[in-house]
Amino acid sequence: MNSDSDLQIAGDILEVPHLLQAPREHPSTVAEFVGLARSIAADRSQWEHLVQYDATSRWYHRLRTGPGYEVWLLSWVPGQGSGLHDHGPSSGVFTVLEGALTERTERGTRAWGVGTQQVFAPGYVHEVVNDSLEPAISLHVYYPGLTEMPMHTHATRCAASRPQEHGSREQGDVVSA
Repeated sequence: MNSDSDLQIAGDILEVPHLLQAPREHPSTVAEFVGLARSIAADRSQWEHLVQYDATSRWYHRLRTGPGYEVWLLSWVPGQGSGLHDHGPSSGVFTVLEGALTERTERGTRAWGVGTQQVFAPGYVHEVVNDSLEPAISLHVYYPGLTEMPMHTHATRCAASRPQEHGSREQGDVVSA
């Protein structure tokens, strides 16, 4: 009689390399990009020494690039904001590393604290502002790499923010660390 309990594998299955999937050198899924952002956020030695603050404009630094993606580090002094914009054809993940940021969309206003991550799809229209009295730092992963950042006026906000007809995936999914 042949049953599942009769099945035995001789030797160590991990010793059969052709059966194992090779680890990816670079992220390629939303979950892997979220993981990349979390791992960079957790390792302050990768970014802390680079941070600068500029009272006249938002400071930013491209921290890393890979095939099809970019990682950016931004600092925000109190009162600085991005203006209402989207990221063209790029999806992204942003993570608050220090301080607090406020995000405004047509759906409302959300406050993001340290460790909070926001995942967004192409065409997602938002404005990010440091409404607090302390500086803030954020990490942004864009895939594909950021090629444009169209600015919007509040009059065009509603039309530009509507989800695309071709997808049912909700834009602006929140992931908390």
